[in-house]
Parts: sequence; C-alpha cells; structure tokens
Amino acid sequence: MAEEQRSEIRDIDIGTEMRSSFMDYAMSIIVSRALPDVRDGLKPVHRRILYAMSELGMSPDKPYKKSARIVGEVIGKYHPHGDSAVYETMVRMAQDFSLRYMLVDGHGNFGSIDGDMAAAMRYTEARLSKIAMELLRDINKETIDFVPNYDGEEQEPAVLPARFPNLLVNGSSGIAVGMATNIPPHNLREVIDGVQQLIDNPDVTPMELMESIKGPDFPTAGYIMGREGIRQAYSTGRGSVTMRAKATIEENNSRARIIVHELPYQVNKARLIEKIAELVREKRIDGITDLRDESDRNGMRIVIELRRDINPNVVLNNLYKHTAMQSNFGIIMLALVDGEPKVLNLKEMLYHYLEHQKVVIRRRTEYDLRKAEARAHILEGLRIALDHLDAVIALIRASRTTEEARDGLMEQFSLSFDQAQAILDMRLQRLTGLEREKIENEYAELLKKIAEYKAILADEQLVLAIISEELHEIKEKFGDERRSEITIGEDSIEDEDLIPREDVIITITHTGYVKRSPVTTYRSQRRGGKGVIGMDTKDNDFVEHLFVTNTHHFLLFFTNKGKVYRLKAYEVPDLRRTARGTPIINLIQIEQGETINAVIPVESFDPEQHLFFATKNGLVKKTPLDDYANIRKGGLIAITLREDDDLIAVRLTDGNRTIIMGTQQGISIHFPETDVRAMGRSATGVKGITIGEDDAVIDMDVVREDSSVLIVTSKGFGKRTPVSEYRLQTRGGKGIKTLNVTPKNGPVVGLKIVDDDEDLMIITALGTIIRTSMAGISMMGRNTQGVKLINIRDEDEVATVARVQKSEEPDDDLDAEDQANPDDADE
Repeated sequence: MAEEQRSEIRDIDIGTEMRSSFMDYAMSIIVSRALPDVRDGLKPVHRRILYAMSELGMSPDKPYKKSARIVGEVIGKYHPHGDSAVYETMVRMAQDFSLRYMLVDGHGNFGSIDGDMAAAMRYTEARLSKIAMELLRDINKETIDFVPNYDGEEQEPAVLPARFPNLLVNGSSGIAVGMATNIPPHNLREVIDGVQQLIDNPDVTPMELMESIKGPDFPTAGYIMGREGIRQAYSTGRGSVTMRAKATIEENNSRARIIVHELPYQVNKARLIEKIAELVREKRIDGITDLRDESDRNGMRIVIELRRDINPNVVLNNLYKHTAMQSNFGIIMLALVDGEPKVLNLKEMLYHYLEHQKVVIRRRTEYDLRKAEARAHILEGLRIALDHLDAVIALIRASRTTEEARDGLMEQFSLSFDQAQAILDMRLQRLTGLEREKIENEYAELLKKIAEYKAILADEQLVLAIISEELHEIKEKFGDERRSEITIGEDSIEDEDLIPREDVIITITHTGYVKRSPVTTYRSQRRGGKGVIGMDTKDNDFVEHLFVTNTHHFLLFFTNKGKVYRLKAYEVPDLRRTARGTPIINLIQIEQGETINAVIPVESFDPEQHLFFATKNGLVKKTPLDDYANIRKGGLIAITLREDDDLIAVRLTDGNRTIIMGTQQGISIHFPETDVRAMGRSATGVKGITIGEDDAVIDMDVVREDSSVLIVTSKGFGKRTPVSEYRLQTRGGKGIKTLNVTPKNGPVVGLKIVDDDEDLMIITALGTIIRTSMAGISMMGRNTQGVKLINIRDEDEVATVARVQKSEEPDDDLDAEDQANPDDADE
C-alpha cells in the first residue's frame, strides 16, 4: 500500500509548474473575463446577463423584474462568480453616464455620476432595453454557436448576433494579464455610416473612415480637444484624446461665475467639486468665492462664483490645468479575434464585425431556408392528399391503426413519413375550398422565399445589401445626435493642404471670445447707417479686436502684460455671424490678469520686418519679426513693461516708416520710426510721447503715403485729416492736437491710417457692427469735432474700430431716417 502511494509521487520543477499554471490562469482571464469579443463587443459576463434576461422573457414590452432574480439566474446557470460582480456589471449597463446606449432598462436607484452606489439588488428592477434586443435578434435562428455552461447542464451563446457594432458604439475597458483594453464609445449613426462606407469600398483606409466616424462620442458629452490623438488611435489602435468639461462664463452686475454643464467621461462630479474646494483652500486657485452643485434631473450645473476683480478665463484655465475638468482618455483598441487578443485599427474592427454579420445573415438564411423547405415539403403532401381526397379518406377509414394508415399513405401516394403524418393530423376544416386556396397560396409564397433564400446564399452582394438595409433601420430607430464636440486642440496638427486659402474676419471680444467668419458676412453700408448685429455678446462684453487675414496666416496675440502667443488663423473656430465665439482660453494659455490688446496676422517671419510696440504710458519699442518665430505654447515675453503700464498697440513695419500715436484727449505725435533703434524681445523701450496726468495713449499706427488719419470717438463721431497736417516731430515730445474733444463727441477711442479704397468697421459695446466706405467719411482739419459716423443708442458707445478691404458689394440704400438726418461737419 505504501509502495503504491510512493509510486504516485512525481518530481516536478517548481519553475516549470508555476509557468504552466500561470499561463493557464492568464489565458482564462484574457479569454473568459477581461477582454471583449470583436464581434459583439461583450465580455462573457455581459453576454451572460443579456442572454439570461432574454431567456427570462424580460423584453422591453414586459414588466420590470427584480434585479436579484436576474443575478440569481446568471450565477446559477452561466457565471459561477460573486453576486456583487454580476450586479455591478448589470448596474453599469443601466447607467446613462457609463454607456452611450444603455443595454439594461433599470427601474430604481442605479447610482449617480457622483459615485453613489446603486441600491441593493432586492430593491431595484430591470428589463432589457430596446436597443439590447438588437444584440439578441435572430439568436433563435441558429445564427451563432452555443457552448456548454460551466457544469455542462445548460447551453450558453459563444457570441451574440449583435445586429449593430456594439464594440465601437458602447466601447469597453478591462485589465487582463499583461494587457489592457480601453475602447471609447462612439455615435451609433457615425459607426453605422462607417460600416456602410466599408461595404461600399472594401479598400477604404482608417483615415477615410474618419469621414464617417469623426471620433469618440462620450455619454457625458463635453469637448474633445484635437483630432491628432483620434487619428493615431484609428490608424494604429493606440492613441490618447484630451477631454474637457463644457463650461460657460456668465456675468451679472460686474461679477462673473463659471457654469459647468458637461464633464469628461468617467469623471466623478462629487470628487471634482471636492478637488476644486481643496485647491481654493490651499490658495492654488485664486478668486473663487462660492462653489455649489445645482444639478437636477434636467441636467448638470456646477456653479463657481468669482470675485469682481478676477478674469474668469484665467480661473477656468487653471481649473482645466489642475482638476479633472480636463482629462486624457488613453485608447487601446484591444479585442479578441478568434479567441486571441489583438490590437486593431478602426478598419480592422469594422471588418471583423462585418465578417461576423455575414456569418449571421448566412446562417439565418440557411435556417429560414430549411424551415421553408420543410414546410413546403409538408404542403406538397397536403396538396397530394387534397387532389386524391376520396382515396385518402377511404384508406384511412379502412386502416385499423394510425401506423397502418400512415404506412398505407406512404406506399400508395409515395409520401414521406412527415407528409403522411401531416395528412393524418390535418383537421377536417382544411377540406373546405377556402382552406384549400390558402394552402396553394402558402405553397406559392414559400417557393418564392426558397428561391430568394438560395439567391442570397449564392451572392455575397445580396448578403451585404441585407446587412446595409438592416443597419440603416437600426440607425433610423436608435440613432441620435453627437454629444461630444470635437474642437481644435493645442497639440492638433492639421493637414493644411486640406484647408482652403481664403480671407476671413477674426473677431475677439473684451472678455476673450474669438471666432472667424467669411469676409462676405458683413455687407457694406453708407455712413450713418444702423449697422447689423455682428455677434451675440453677453452683458458687459463687446468686440474689441476685428481684422481681416488669411486662413493660413499666423496670428500673434499680444497681451496687456507684454506676452505673445501664436495660432494659425484656421485654428480659430469658424462660426456664424451672430455666434458669441469660443473662449480664447481654449486656444491659447493666457495667464491670470492678461487680456489680448493686439493681434498681428503675418504670413511668414521675415527678418527684414519689425514689430513696433506702444504702451499706455507712451513708451515705444521696435524688434525684428523673426525674434518671434519660435513661440512656446505658454507664450513668450514680447516686451518688458514697467509698473502700472500696459501694452496697447503693436504694428508690423519695414523699419523705415513714420509712426503716429494718439491719446484719449485728442493729442497726437508723428515721428520717424528710425528715431527708435531695434531692440531685443525683453527690452522695455524708449519714450514715444510725453502725456498729461489724466491722459493715456489709445492707439498707434504706421503712416502710409497719400493716406489720411482717421479719428473716431466714443459717441460715434469721426473724421479724416490729411497726414500732411501732422508735421514730423521728435520722438518723446508733447505732440499736437488731432481732435477737439467735447462732451458731445466723447474721448478718442481709435486712431487709424486709412485710404479711400478701404472700408471702416465700427463696433459698439453692445455688439452692433457697421461697415462703411472710408471715402464717405468727411475730410476735415485737425482741430474739429468730426461728424457722426454711426447712430448709437444713449446706453451704447463705440468700443473699437478696424479698417478692412473694400467691399465688392453695392452700398445699401439709406433708409428714410438716414436721408432725413444727414450728418454735417462742425462749423
């Protein structure tokens, strides 16, 4: 006995055994738990839950049933693991903030975006959602293989028919041994369009598929910053996208507050609020006076109140930088293909899904064909019986047993066993004329279906046509609009060859909203017109910068603090005329206390060209343009400012022009640019004009030959004066009078060098814009008040002016009020 026991002991190398056992365990985790199947996009536990609910008859048209019943069914028959794991999986499939298209219709407390747990399974109820039925559709038509369950007593599906591309639509995440998957959700319409594109063109590339599938579409919406990470993920299977919360800035009584409406995917709202509060306590973010959550069943609303003296855009930028309001989603498109884990690009994922659908449609058609042929076979027997009714009745009456009658029918009429049995089972009512006609019609219809099924099985194009048609039906039934908005990100590298070269108008508001619009958006009007609404500004906001440039030109943004940032013009969002625009903080990383005071469009960084700077206190500086060729994302020092000074104007020059500067009180100075030597970026500059105590420089421009000086005041008055009336002076002097400032016309807000072949754009504080021909503005002497250029309301005032290229459209006719009240020059 002892010898027999000793003979069963074997010497095994522990390293070999550990390696073998670990590999078995690892493959079990990879195949049976952590990774989704590329065909239906489900892990085994998700598949088992949906199938168990289907077997329990929990369709959307049936009443809800207790979640505990579902969990018990899944554990008992298919998934021998803990009940909490099964319940938590089912809960996630019922959360509208976890799945883009919920597969479980939950009734009760199924948790929240704040991280609250769902109620216990004995309290909640559930049933299948309508779209989940599309994953299970045709499962009873032998479209997929069934395998034994864990104890061999039940059968479970190896994969679901999945009549829509669930892997991309709802995404998946999981950590296996040595690998992980993280597939983002997508919009159903876009993914189905992508499948259709692949059907139409099997040689389509992943990049071409992006014409249909724009990018991930998260259930919590928000912004996706840039397309480069999406391109990388779709072409290689790995990439990263930056998600950003959707927030707006509201102002009331000169106080601002930030309202957060949407969050990045998988961000816990309660933890986010705690993090913001912690940053405020630690004084890492300054200016927040109150923080509250006003979210309700109608949507999310996090309110962040700010101090009066705080720039809301700066606070918002810090929130993006230091909290989960901006997060990254690392895409790893890993799925099981024939039981093996593979990283797939976008086309490969759609290809494997399409191949699965071909199998499903073929197997369904084969099933329908078998059923149709079997039924046709029976109907052929019934037709024979009806054609020989008297002989059949006599044979049956003469038979002593059923078996004898069946054998007699088979022998006498050459029928099969099933046909003979069907005749014996036929009810007497089938002998009526109407019933006989129904049999003939049914038989004829079956023959058509059989021919159709055989044609489908013989032609793959017909299979693809069926897939396309049924996917289109699902798209029409369940498709919805994209939630996540894809914007141009900081790291976005666009293919400039695909962007048309065209002139556009760039507008920037005082509080930092920027947009671009076609030049043709604004039609030309005559002097004194009412204008059109140029953009929908909020309270206390107004358009501060407006200029014409080309989509491929660089935009250099200069701030009041003397820093410079850079964008390409096409990176500014193209929006409709009345749209407010996009917060510029989303495009460049301006810091606290900074505002955009000058924007220079340049085609290239020519070292022969210079940037000429002017500050509020009258200092000027000239620096070669190529000093600004390499600008970091965080900006670059453009000029070093003294205390209590701001940068107010920057102009592009060739280094040998003359400069004119103007102040609020109507004083100007005209001096040669050569009076200012070229300096480095960090230089402070030299004095350009000596100003009075209550005065400040409002603008500076480069003089052109045969041009005139345009002056515009806050109350809409203006004039043009020949440059010849402004004698050249020495830099740093007190200057001469350029306009007689009175309470009627108000202080000077703009000074421009203009020509007759240009148009003038005037923008008021309330957002009204008028475009008028420069030639229609009166030419007057220096010491005058000017004429009215725009009729504005008492509560409004001119905020800024800009010169633009001459409009090619004809002037609008003046209305009756304009004709009855022509503007006259001051006497």
